[in-house]
Amino acid sequence: MSRQYVSPVCAAIGHTVGSVVVPTLERLNTEALRDTVRTFRDTVKAHAGWLNRLNVYPVPDGDTGTNMARTLDAVVAEMDSADADDLDATCDAISHGSLMGARGNSGVILSQIMRGLASTLKEQAPASGAKFAEAMQAAAAGAYQAVLKPIEGTILTVVRLSADAAKEAADAGGSLVEVVRAAHEAGRVALANTPELLPVLKEAGVVDAGGAGFLLLLDSALHVVDGSPLPEAEEDDGSGGAVAAAFDAPTPRSGSTKVGGAGEVDVADQRYEVMYFMDLDDTRIDEFKSGWGAIGDSIVVVGGDGIWNCHIHTNDIGAAIEVPLDLGGRPKQIRVTDLFEEVDEEHAKREAAMGGDGDPGTDATATRAGAGLPSVTTAVVAVCSGEGLVELFAQLGVQGVVTGGQTMNPSTAELLDTVEHVNAQQVIILPNNKNIIPVADQIDALTAKHVVVVPTRSMPEALAALVVYDPEGSVDANGAEMNDAAESVATGEVTQAIRDTNSEAGPISTGDWIGIVKGDGIAAISDSSVGASIALLEALVDESAELVTVVVGADAAADDTAEIEGWLSDHRGDVAIEVQHGGQPLYPYLFGVE
Repeated sequence: MSRQYVSPVCAAIGHTVGSVVVPTLERLNTEALRDTVRTFRDTVKAHAGWLNRLNVYPVPDGDTGTNMARTLDAVVAEMDSADADDLDATCDAISHGSLMGARGNSGVILSQIMRGLASTLKEQAPASGAKFAEAMQAAAAGAYQAVLKPIEGTILTVVRLSADAAKEAADAGGSLVEVVRAAHEAGRVALANTPELLPVLKEAGVVDAGGAGFLLLLDSALHVVDGSPLPEAEEDDGSGGAVAAAFDAPTPRSGSTKVGGAGEVDVADQRYEVMYFMDLDDTRIDEFKSGWGAIGDSIVVVGGDGIWNCHIHTNDIGAAIEVPLDLGGRPKQIRVTDLFEEVDEEHAKREAAMGGDGDPGTDATATRAGAGLPSVTTAVVAVCSGEGLVELFAQLGVQGVVTGGQTMNPSTAELLDTVEHVNAQQVIILPNNKNIIPVADQIDALTAKHVVVVPTRSMPEALAALVVYDPEGSVDANGAEMNDAAESVATGEVTQAIRDTNSEAGPISTGDWIGIVKGDGIAAISDSSVGASIALLEALVDESAELVTVVVGADAAADDTAEIEGWLSDHRGDVAIEVQHGGQPLYPYLFGVE
């Protein structure tokens, strides 16, 4: 493989790519900038799984690598649509793609870094070492400005110290290569030192995941400018040790974990991640940040010219949405994630595989609303994962199924498309996950059909609602009856912990099985799925219970299911037991108690 960049000034000594000598760049032209961004995207994708495992949240949340990769996917897609020879168009595309494609806290901060780089490099073509250093300073400043409560020992520290080193090298007359290399070395040292600045990292034995992702940008720049090899994505044992070793950092170890904010707090203190785009006059953004500062942490706000991308961790979803309304602003494309319920990247991959056409690296979901559907007064659209649940929902009269779950929440567009394809002018939506309810609530305003959302938070609630569904009844009557049926069900779920943490039920170690009562949190901890299920059922099934529905997941063993049924027969003999094959990933058992 060989690459040649056209640059007005090249070093006398080149570097070798394969058997071809390629000049070392002294200026970063448009083609090299585009290749750096594309290389960065590809490198982050290659390391995404390991970056995810560096996360320190004691819940199934490991998404830093995924969010960075998806953010960069949006950047590259926007960049590819711009004139490849036009620096202004390229930089504008990088900025816009970063803003509109940012995902999660890490993705939003990364977007501000990319915007700072692009806006500065746009001013001079091709860019010298001094200009690159200036762009790094802008990137660091933008990243800090975006975060209401900056925390050292994070990506912010890594980008700031990298930028400072770049400026120092440029002030000393360094070439582009020397400036980039100085930034990279300082970033490497800063990343390795993040555990000394942030106790939560030291306790978990990892470096900052966002900082590790940012360092891959400088790896990519060095690769393009001077042919330096990219870090290899080596296999690891699932603990994140390969990434830690690659950056001369300690390997992860077990231990309880707390998350830093304004001081150390348990992650349960801020359960929800709220993200949205916002239309708000620039002059009122400080008031907005102040309002958010009173209700949460991990706050990131980026943008300008009246358009802002906003991220917060909070316990008050309503207040997070209302703050801009009080300032004359308008939130849109609202996404809410329950940080406790969210699972890691593997969940999304497996759901996408079950859905058929979904790409694990995107939010695409398989939407099923078959042709030739019978005409009904009111149709039902449901969100679910698992081939068994898809089949079961179809048997219960659901006309449209959108494949989705904890980390692969369908978009408004995907739900809307399914609503438009069912054969009815009135439609019920069953979100089956609290994160999807806010998206579903937007559909009625976007279609000529009359849409009612029954805010189901689990599959057992949906099954109970579908028992009373009348396809020839009105949407309002169906909505009321189905809502009452869903609310009458107590639900629980069993899954496996992927972090060490503490809970009201006691300490949890990675690999423990936990039983979660919807709305009440963790109720059971065990070393087996059967043990967690039985302890959970002891809490759920009281004297008033008449029916227990067991939805069996893809990974549940037949002997385990039989043991759970046997316990119910022996200890709750008065209740009827109904076992359904759901095929859902990562949750071997879902329970509904009526």
